Amino acid sequence: MTERIPILRIGEVLLVSVQFDLEDEIVMNLQEDLAAEIVEGSARGVIIDITALEIVDSFVGRMLATIADVSRLLDAETVVVGMRPAVAITLVELGLSLGGVTTALDLEKGLARLRHPGSSPGRA
Repeated sequence: MTERIPILRIGEVLLVSVQFDLEDEIVMNLQEDLAAEIVEGSARGVIIDITALEIVDSFVGRMLATIADVSRLLDAETVVVGMRPAVAITLVELGLSLGGVTTALDLEKGLARLRHPGSSPGRA
């Protein structure tokens, strides 16, 4: 059985804390689980905390963008928090700008970004 990433609810926000390196099947399961949780719980926001990730490959980078796109279509904004400098550099080197994905330095700033959606995208 493939490991699944837990999805926690904080009010109208879903929190996904990635605590281990992501394999393709785990990312695919996360995408499906998260979409279902957004619809079932009428979530307005999703925070994906990748603080524990030391490396990200092109597949995982594309999946973060896809998760944000799916969430947006289901009326929930996605914020990725806790990105390490090495991960950001790798994503840029891979040519993955993660267009449409809002980022924040930490969970607190990510929650603030969801409370004030008019704030500028990118770094919080």
